[in-house]
Amino acid sequence: MRIPLPMTMSIAIVLAVVVLAIVLFSFERIPLEVSALTIVCVLALTGVLEAKEAFAGFSNDTVIFIFALLAMTQGLASTGVVQLIGQWLAFFGRYGHQAFVAAMMLLVAAFSSLVSNTVTTAAFLPVAVGAANRAKVPKSKVLMPLAYASMLGGTIFLYGTSTNLVMSEAMTQMGLGPIGIAELTPMGIPVAIVGFLVILLLGPRLLPVREGANAGADYMYREYITEAVLPSDSRYTGRELAEITKGLGIRVLGLLRDGKSLPAKPGYVMEGDEVLLVEGSRDDIMRVKDLRGIELRPDLRHTEDAAAKDLMLFEAQVSQGSNLVGRSLRETLFAERFGLVVLALHRRPAIQRVTKLQLLGRIWGENSLSTVSLAVGDVLLLRGPRDRISELSEASMVTVIGDVDYAPPRYAKAVMASVIFTTVLVVGSLELVPLSLVGITGMLLMIATGCVDSRIAFRVDWKVVLLIGSMLALGVAMEKSGAGRYLGTLITPLSEYAGPRGVLVALMLLTIVLSAPMSNQAAGLVVLPIGIAVAQQLGIEPRSFAIGICLAASCSFITPLEPSCVLVYGPGHYRFTDFFRLGTPLTLALLVLLAVGVPLLWPFQAAAPAVTQLMAR
Repeated sequence: MRIPLPMTMSIAIVLAVVVLAIVLFSFERIPLEVSALTIVCVLALTGVLEAKEAFAGFSNDTVIFIFALLAMTQGLASTGVVQLIGQWLAFFGRYGHQAFVAAMMLLVAAFSSLVSNTVTTAAFLPVAVGAANRAKVPKSKVLMPLAYASMLGGTIFLYGTSTNLVMSEAMTQMGLGPIGIAELTPMGIPVAIVGFLVILLLGPRLLPVREGANAGADYMYREYITEAVLPSDSRYTGRELAEITKGLGIRVLGLLRDGKSLPAKPGYVMEGDEVLLVEGSRDDIMRVKDLRGIELRPDLRHTEDAAAKDLMLFEAQVSQGSNLVGRSLRETLFAERFGLVVLALHRRPAIQRVTKLQLLGRIWGENSLSTVSLAVGDVLLLRGPRDRISELSEASMVTVIGDVDYAPPRYAKAVMASVIFTTVLVVGSLELVPLSLVGITGMLLMIATGCVDSRIAFRVDWKVVLLIGSMLALGVAMEKSGAGRYLGTLITPLSEYAGPRGVLVALMLLTIVLSAPMSNQAAGLVVLPIGIAVAQQLGIEPRSFAIGICLAASCSFITPLEPSCVLVYGPGHYRFTDFFRLGTPLTLALLVLLAVGVPLLWPFQAAAPAVTQLMAR
């Protein structure tokens, strides 16, 4: 029986840091990105890593590529590509929440089977958010399935995830031969199917319905309500209501014609002179404003102000103790006193249902939306001079969230943006050029060709970049200290009494556990030589163990520390424990499936003499 290696001080420190990370991430008393940076500093201060090693993750190719992808998705949004795909995906929302999530997961998994799962998640994140908003499905019910679907799809083909490629190269160097392009497919497809079923069955029960607590977060996902006017000479006169809303991404909650409110039926034929109560994201509302043939009603009331060139757009939240609380815009004479036009109003979630019904049930007057009583936390989309918004803020009436860098959609650049984005994905996936170089080049091309304004391109979630870069440092520490190998030696004695299948399960479980503090690739590379050594002890071909370890590295869903999960963590307003609740049964189900399926497809066989000699070197 082989005795496990003794634990050194560096191993003890790293394992303690792993426990600290899990505790900090689970309780979330400290922001996630602050906890991650704290871990990096602890690893450097304790001498486990040198300072340059601890912070090297921020210059990692993958981290830079993710940043560039997030910037390029802004280009897809600015040119209307994201909205178009989102509207197609939102179509399935008509058939219910489950149908929408199932359609999204199938699309994402199919894409991820050929392209890196992290790249897929970054590409589909804005699409999924927009589609969820249009389909009235909570983002927290959608984004975790998005990340999980990208990870599941990555198990189908060799190029589905970088983990497969890294493990294939390592297996080649160890004399086992590379993984075939479709070698994983017979196991990868069942893994994806079982994963889908678990998510669709348990997701509605285990995933939270949660709105963000930070009024300034997720500006592009916040929904507003406003009124639009269709003039009698509008180009939409004589068309059905569905034709107006189809390309705008907005929902019409109700209509007003000749002083009477009407239900917003898609087949209603517009006659002109209608007032529409509409709901949509900030950018959707602004797109309505830019259309010819339809106008925002607040702009019509203040035509001189709306025509001025020195006016700006702002978002401001009604403060606690503000004189606006409990009073309507009409009561406070808001426009007259402050010289600002309220274009739209947001209330979490959007406008409460009772308020919508009250508005629709009322015979609208000249100031319908202006009669809604404001509440603490309401967000106003304001148009006016900067000095006026400053006066309003100084009077403690509102808290200014920020100004709005809105630009009309650049539809003429949609094809260009799609070509650049697709080219970057293909070149990056084939590793023809370093990921960082191809990513930054694609982002600069988006800006240079006018697909996106540079200010908007850099409006990315920097927390994602910080978290992924920090967690790479922990992975390096696990490798450098030997903590991963130390844990692996604890499994070796199992070979004497658990049999090949028991050892396979233990190796896959170790890989899954290590993929939390380490990257998936690092976890697989740490466990692979352990699996080969155990196979040598048992006298069997090691390929079954190697394939099991490779697949297990992509089947760890228990924590949000995998890059795909990190990407959706903020926009979904998740907590660390949300991933544990759904990820645990999902991971266990797939572990059972792999324990049964891997030995069937890659049977345990006695090692050939040549292989035994090669493994013994």
